[in-house]
Amino acid sequence: MQPVVVQHPLAQCHLAAIRAQATPSHQFRRHLNLLARMLFLEASRELPLREISVRTPITQTTGAALARPVVFVPILRAGLGLLDGILPLVPEATVAHVGIKRNEETALPQSYYANLPANLGSADVFLLDPMLATGGSACEAARQLKAAGALRITMICVVSCPEGLSAMESAHPDVPIVTAAIDQGLNDKCYIVPGLGDAGDRYFGT
Repeated sequence: MQPVVVQHPLAQCHLAAIRAQATPSHQFRRHLNLLARMLFLEASRELPLREISVRTPITQTTGAALARPVVFVPILRAGLGLLDGILPLVPEATVAHVGIKRNEETALPQSYYANLPANLGSADVFLLDPMLATGGSACEAARQLKAAGALRITMICVVSCPEGLSAMESAHPDVPIVTAAIDQGLNDKCYIVPGLGDAGDRYFGT
């Protein structure tokens, strides 16, 4: 399954802003939140709807509502930056959390927290992480979600690279990926090049 790269002009403008080293944290948050909304709109394009009855000030008519529950799963902590932008679009969604950090010496994922709801099997699940670098964290998070019953998972990331995409394709070929960019690759520290640095540090100002 080929990743979907969102090429909308405004998405690319927000991406350029969060790439820039000179962008301060408060502006980084703003641009990331707005870009996250645009990525989610693409990722949710095919969500099924059910018909509902709506009473307007004039008459009775029909409308639409989401047919299945939505669950957002940010990978802590950087994934919270995507959640902040997306959640206002689906305020009734459930928010789960998966804590996975990268061992800086081995670059391997280390899971330290998971709080997942019971309705994963009936929901449309969106896995959120700004960076898809080695793919280790994303693969582990998707594994945990499937083990807990998730059947429909879509990953949303801001920046990806061939190594991370290859890892996800190998481990989870059934998980669509929506991203704003496919970058050149990883450096010797397993950071995406050109990338945008550490998304969590820049988002939270730490």
